[in-house]
Amino acid sequence: MMEKKSLEICFTPAIFEVHADSEAVVVVIDVLRATSSICTAFANGVRSIIPVSTVEEAKIMKKRGYLLAAERDGFVLDFADFGNSPYNFTAGKVKDRTVAYSTTNGTGIMKQASECHDVVIGSYLNFSALCNWLGEQDRKVIIVCAGWKSRFSLEDAVCAGAIAERLLEGGRFTTICDSVHAATDLWKCAKTDLMGYIEKAAQRSRLKEKGLDDCLKYCHTFDVTSVIPVLRSGRLVTI
Repeated sequence: MMEKKSLEICFTPAIFEVHADSEAVVVVIDVLRATSSICTAFANGVRSIIPVSTVEEAKIMKKRGYLLAAERDGFVLDFADFGNSPYNFTAGKVKDRTVAYSTTNGTGIMKQASECHDVVIGSYLNFSALCNWLGEQDRKVIIVCAGWKSRFSLEDAVCAGAIAERLLEGGRFTTICDSVHAATDLWKCAKTDLMGYIEKAAQRSRLKEKGLDDCLKYCHTFDVTSVIPVLRSGRLVTI
């Protein structure tokens, strides 16, 4: 009988160092909107995405000639080609291109986790493909919520709970992590009316105030794509 694998959830990048494990697979979640946008970009044929942590790095990538998607606090940086909505990553813009990508929360943790065995991108959009792939890996899994400026975010925790529930139901994982139990409890509260539940989320309010919430339902849609973006040598590509 196959030994069960460990499952953990890290609710914010601020405490990732206490979860970090060089032998683990890390799943990064930033539902609103980075990881949803990344999955959309790969579904639309992007060749690769280079996560960039700082505004200064983003400027350098732009000067090097990369197509640049970059935002801070929801607003497109004035030197970027476009921002962080998944609707920006159309096939017409990104197919067969390499995109440099910098966001408020999501891209920083991708680089932070890069010393782990694998870093993959998770969202509702690639939910089943991701869960099936994770179940096939003979490794500990750490789900990391991008959060908001090192703080807890409800929408990421709920998505982490949905993934954790699926993995635990598959029988190949076990957990003694309180964050997993908390996240799965949140998912159980949310799943019967996910969009209604997410109305509570602070990031939902931030996007609404800025008129950037047109993608809210899309970002909470299951199984739009089967792509699984993975970090390889500093670039996201598909498995």
